[in-house]
Amino acid sequence: MRTRVGYAGGTSSKPTYRQMGDHTETIEIDFDPDVIQVSELLTIFWGNHNSLRKEVYRGRQYLSLFLYRTEAQRKMALQLKENLEDKLNGVIQTEVSPFTHFYVAEDKHQKYYLKRFPKAYEDLLHLFESHQQFVNSTLVARLNGFVREFGTLQTIRTELEHWKLDEREYQVILKIINGLKW
Repeated sequence: MRTRVGYAGGTSSKPTYRQMGDHTETIEIDFDPDVIQVSELLTIFWGNHNSLRKEVYRGRQYLSLFLYRTEAQRKMALQLKENLEDKLNGVIQTEVSPFTHFYVAEDKHQKYYLKRFPKAYEDLLHLFESHQQFVNSTLVARLNGFVREFGTLQTIRTELEHWKLDEREYQVILKIINGLKW
């Protein structure tokens, strides 16, 4: 439903991009378990980076890291990790640790791919009362993925029917999507 980039997994307080301390650059994902399961997200996570290589550049900044919130998530992550190690015949270096705190990254780091389309970005930004609302928007998260070539506008239009919108909200968002200039 929403994504935000930021910092997590460390102990220092109030990390920033320039002073990250012992945190790792991360993404926080809010999702509806009736739409997608943690196991599906983990499969995507494991499949989209080289988890066999331990990144040491800049300390923990680019570490492969999964932060779980429940014991069930921990068990699932470790089981999928073990299955993948068997399949790849190697040791996965991804750290699996308990979630403690997520610090949202600076505004300039949010919705990175969407920013490559300044006209659409500005048109969307003006629809929200604050940058925080913009960053937390499901629509903006989905469009950020779309411009990175994950999905289509038609898929987003179809998803709108499941976003629990009233008819007015549905029509406004549909008009926005159809009116964006890329």
